[in-house]
Amino acid sequence: MLAVLLSLGAAITFSLSAMTVSATAGRVGVWQLGRWQMAIAFVLTAAAATLAGGWATVQSWQFGFLAASSAVGIMLASTTYYAAIYAAGPRVTALLFSLAAPFAVLEGWLFLDETLSLPQLGGIALILLGIVLAVLAENDPHPDDAPAKPLWIGISLGVVTAIGQATGTLFARPAMESGVDPFAAMAIRTGLGGLFFLALMVFPFARAARMPAGRDLRNVGLSSFFGMFLGMVLMMAALTSGDVGIVSTLTSTTPILILPLLWYTTRRVPGWPAWVGAGLAVLGTACISLAA
Repeated sequence: MLAVLLSLGAAITFSLSAMTVSATAGRVGVWQLGRWQMAIAFVLTAAAATLAGGWATVQSWQFGFLAASSAVGIMLASTTYYAAIYAAGPRVTALLFSLAAPFAVLEGWLFLDETLSLPQLGGIALILLGIVLAVLAENDPHPDDAPAKPLWIGISLGVVTAIGQATGTLFARPAMESGVDPFAAMAIRTGLGGLFFLALMVFPFARAARMPAGRDLRNVGLSSFFGMFLGMVLMMAALTSGDVGIVSTLTSTTPILILPLLWYTTRRVPGWPAWVGAGLAVLGTACISLAA
């Protein structure tokens, strides 16, 4: 029961993170958002790793895998994730993010000689059906279905995000299976990601015209705290006492949990395709996770 509550808590914090990122759209650039988020996440995770003695669990070969994971899962995927939220909104982006599960299964099949079971193939089909239903349905009245940019841009960014997340997990798996402290692992990934976003400031396109305003800086801080720190802590805590498949499924309920948050903030009820599509995506993730 505790693992279930922790997993649902992680899903809620991931949803809150996406909502707070969305609240900065149009005022905080993607590169600026990445710099602030990674810096805050690094400070929090590094402090936790120091208190827990996690740095002693990291060896040089593990650092290499975590660095590769950071390059794909943080530097690439975080950038496209922020841009996808700005372009298509948090609900559509959360649905597209659920593609990370089938991409992880496909990469395991291609590169790790893992087998593809019938439930996993069915899960992939359900996720794709849920995304198509929720994204392309024309009668969904939710305001986030009127994206700031052409929908294909948000979809493309979301797909790249899912591939990056799945590949980043693939790279991190050997290090995590060997016993690296989760806080230390996240500190390495976010620290390298922060250096990447700082280095980009040599290019004019990555520089911000001004510092984020008070409200925007608060939202950036909250998104980093909820998503990269608290959410990960709750998920790791759930894994200590819960089944991996169940924890993965429950933490992937973000597409559904975002809907009542949007309902509350916009005072408009999401249309039925949003609920059905999110439900199918979560069901598909459950099929993949529980069959693993």
